[in-house]
Amino acid sequence: MLLRLANLSLLVLFPLAWSAPLMKAGLLPLFALSEISVISGLQALWRTDILLASVVTLFALCLPYLKTVGLALVQFGLLKPALLPLLCALGRFAMADVFLIALYITLAKGIGLGRIETAWGLYLFTACIFASLIIGLATKQSLQSPAIVPKDPDK
Repeated sequence: MLLRLANLSLLVLFPLAWSAPLMKAGLLPLFALSEISVISGLQALWRTDILLASVVTLFALCLPYLKTVGLALVQFGLLKPALLPLLCALGRFAMADVFLIALYITLAKGIGLGRIETAWGLYLFTACIFASLIIGLATKQSLQSPAIVPKDPDK
């Protein structure tokens, strides 16, 4: 029951993480910093690079949410547990997005032109991805372990 509740909470936490500020960026240290979220970053990408925007949308939004919904369907017995390896693989692809964000922050800081500060949304988004991976593995483990049958005291 706890795994189901944790997984269902991700259905709310993922959209929150997508709209939360991942980082604050500015061109020069003297100017105010603009907050960048997954959604605002995708909006900017769709205006400049449709192919990259499609890939990031797939990895940042679609795959994690699809995995969470699929895992909920397995947990409630509406989808076959045989699909768990596929669902777990979807979660691993979502980690690619967290890696890309970290890479962009590292590159931008290395150039030294602007200023970038990480924000709470980056930690929330990363926590959601890790929680999704852990919930997927725990669900797989719970479905593979034999059910504990209590001993009948009458026998």
